[in-house]
Amino acid sequence: MKTAVFEKAGQMQIENVTKPTVQADDDVIIKVVRACVCGSDLWTYRGFEDKAPHSENSGHEAIGIVDAVGAAITTVQPGDFVIAPFTHGCGHCATCLAGFDGGCLDHPHADNFSNGNQAEYVRFQHGQWALVKVPGQPSDYGEGMLKSLLTLADVMATGYHAAKVANVKAGDTVVVMGDGAVGLCAIIAAKMRGAKRIISTSRHADRKALAQAFGATDNVATRGADGVQKILALTNNAGADAVLECVGTELSVNTALAVARPGAVVGRVGLPHTAKTDLAAPFEKNITLAGGPASVTTYDKQLLLKAVLDGQINPGKVFTKTFTLDQIDAAYQAMAQRQAIKSMVIVSQ
Repeated sequence: MKTAVFEKAGQMQIENVTKPTVQADDDVIIKVVRACVCGSDLWTYRGFEDKAPHSENSGHEAIGIVDAVGAAITTVQPGDFVIAPFTHGCGHCATCLAGFDGGCLDHPHADNFSNGNQAEYVRFQHGQWALVKVPGQPSDYGEGMLKSLLTLADVMATGYHAAKVANVKAGDTVVVMGDGAVGLCAIIAAKMRGAKRIISTSRHADRKALAQAFGATDNVATRGADGVQKILALTNNAGADAVLECVGTELSVNTALAVARPGAVVGRVGLPHTAKTDLAAPFEKNITLAGGPASVTTYDKQLLLKAVLDGQINPGKVFTKTFTLDQIDAAYQAMAQRQAIKSMVIVSQ
């Protein structure tokens, strides 16, 4: 089968490898229909983080058809159409029951996160509860719906996680740090939860327009101290009720803390790339810091899958360019060069 391989910074390539097989009783082999490139994949592609040359791709989002199951799998069967979340919760440990399946306690930490999903087939570990069944077959849906279903493997659930842990509620003023797919989905989530004012922070016309379409009421493109002042001015200098930090850089985190009002919650879902965080400022302002890996399966099963199928939300609009698996390097390049907000990869029909 074909799989994408991280050859070196700035270069992905396709290689033929052996199709994965069931290795454990709770494994599920999935024939990938659609995969994609995540903003987090770009950290190594751009050379900002070390990754071994000629190693497994870091792709972790997919929708597909169940091909084979282990002996312990009773919730899905070959032929089922499924969303493959990037997290692999068990559904019954204390953490999963509390709604934080991104930190499942039932198996080794490394097993809880997907890799290698930019491929024709993937081995999904611990699939009994984590996989999310979609009614019917991929052929029953248009391409737009398939895109939205694919966001439920990560970015829509991650954006929702930011809003959920930040306790966004009706009437709130919310600031969203980041204009990538997660930040844009966080705007959708803030609107779903009733936010009255949503301030986006995009510096790119296409992303600003999509943020507005998703529910942003204002936008501040300026960074640094001037950006903080402009955001605060929109809140009558009181600060935001909630801030959704969807980047992970030092500048983004510090801005989030600066624009949050006393007693606010900062929901952090941006993969941290900050050497350190000064906790004196949030302490003095009674700011709560919350967040981490998203509770993908929980949110999909509780509300997000229904919201997508009912047409209540359309997060698939974050996919602005489409590629085949053979074009995987071009898919990465398009995002690295900001020619695409998020690249979708057609793997099979």
